[in-house]
Amino acid sequence: MAIKTTKKAETKAEPEAAPKAAPKATKAAAKDTAKDDDAGEAKGAAKGKKVAAPKSGDKPNALQKPLQPTPELAAIVGDSPIPRGEVVSKVWEYIRKHSLQNPENKREILADDRLKKVFGKDKATMFEMNKYLAQHLK
Repeated sequence: MAIKTTKKAETKAEPEAAPKAAPKATKAAAKDTAKDDDAGEAKGAAKGKKVAAPKSGDKPNALQKPLQPTPELAAIVGDSPIPRGEVVSKVWEYIRKHSLQNPENKREILADDRLKKVFGKDKATMFEMNKYLAQHLK
């Protein structure tokens, strides 16, 4: 026995089912959007977070403490005491300005005469660079 439905019954059934399904989808979409927003805010906060400058009574941390470069390093970064982070930045400026990165392997630095005195060899990786810079800061 098949039940015949009329058009009126079909039109009434469809609008009732559609609004019930739509709020569920909207709630799920809202939850996903809220999760994405929270994750985006957390990532943004981590990226945009800057190290606070030390208060007048606080001692500067290791990266903020001005260190005296040796004469070999001073030829690149200057001879006044400078924080370790700025030393690394100035050395990278020097490397880029003089095109000292190996074009085939960007992690490798091809030392010129000034950098050979600091590194002690013709080539160094960017990871080794910090080790050599530390030896020239006191």
